[in-house]
Amino acid sequence: MSAPEFPRPSTVDALPTPALLLENTRLERNIAAMARRYDTAGVALRPHVKTSKCWEVARRQLTAGAIGFTCSTPAEVDWLRERGVADLLWAHHPIGPRKVEFAVAAAARGGLTVTLDSPEGAAPLAAAAAAAGVVVPFVLEVNTGHARGGVEPELARERAAAMAAHSSLRLRGVLTHEGQLAGYVGDRPGLERAGREAGTLLSQVAGELRDAGHGIELVSVGSTPGATSAPFAGGVTEARPGTYVYFDANQVRLGSATLDDCALTVLATVISIQRPQRVIIDAGIKAMSSDTIAAAGSLGLVCDQEGRPLPEVTFADGNEEHGFLTGAGAAALRVGDLVRLVPNHACGTTNMWSGLYVVDGPAVTDRWAISARY
Repeated sequence: MSAPEFPRPSTVDALPTPALLLENTRLERNIAAMARRYDTAGVALRPHVKTSKCWEVARRQLTAGAIGFTCSTPAEVDWLRERGVADLLWAHHPIGPRKVEFAVAAAARGGLTVTLDSPEGAAPLAAAAAAAGVVVPFVLEVNTGHARGGVEPELARERAAAMAAHSSLRLRGVLTHEGQLAGYVGDRPGLERAGREAGTLLSQVAGELRDAGHGIELVSVGSTPGATSAPFAGGVTEARPGTYVYFDANQVRLGSATLDDCALTVLATVISIQRPQRVIIDAGIKAMSSDTIAAAGSLGLVCDQEGRPLPEVTFADGNEEHGFLTGAGAAALRVGDLVRLVPNHACGTTNMWSGLYVVDGPAVTDRWAISARY
């Protein structure tokens, strides 16, 4: 059975729910503001495409001055290459036979840099590249506090030497993700300090590698919370924020944005009210991301149909196709009411959808595809 046809653009209140909405004016404003910030500072902007997975958004980022994109998956790399984007950084480790095969083939076509953080991870890639007669450019991932991945700074020189010893690998630079900044809810000054420290530490590692004879051209930091701090440490050459195109409830809580900056929402309908202060909507965890990060006890911020926050209403929980709104303010909702939900994490939410509706106030002006999903 074929997928149902989506309605022609009309008005928000005529859409089937749940629906993913994008405020185009806010999108354009967010893209322009970040581009200006880095152009003024002389720092290259390489946005993370995982936030949108949408060519219409990516095209606007390129037009605004992005030098290329950061990717998480082979699907994202292929999708962007098919559209002629020539400068891609795969910010994930190509471990395992299929990913190694993909990395070598993509590097042979040119324009791709991969990410590594250990000699063990580098060895299979180096062997496959040598067998194919290909040199694969890579950046060394460095842990600057998040500890998700990346070599410890004091070991960077040793690990870089071991990896760069393979003639089929070429060290281009260093990379970090300052994800630890998500822990600074309510402490923006502390977040700014920690972001600058992460950028400074990465620059120091880059300097040590240059002193050891490596040609370090990229010093790459990446996060939206750190977009106002880490890239401005001396020596950083590029920034990789992603969420900034849409922002989200986590970024509001962290002080990276206001609610008026949030361009992405999920439109939902109240479908049942059988118990006091427990309202059921038709958007659950398959419409949202269950990734809370900076949130506590919430799947997102609840707003009315026009995007104004509903006081004392919490998106407390969700099943696959049901969401549960609680709190004293929920008593004012009625079956059939529309609400708009600002997701905690825009990137995770995007990956749940195959397309989004572009809106301008109450008008639906277009529908854009979301690509390269799992």
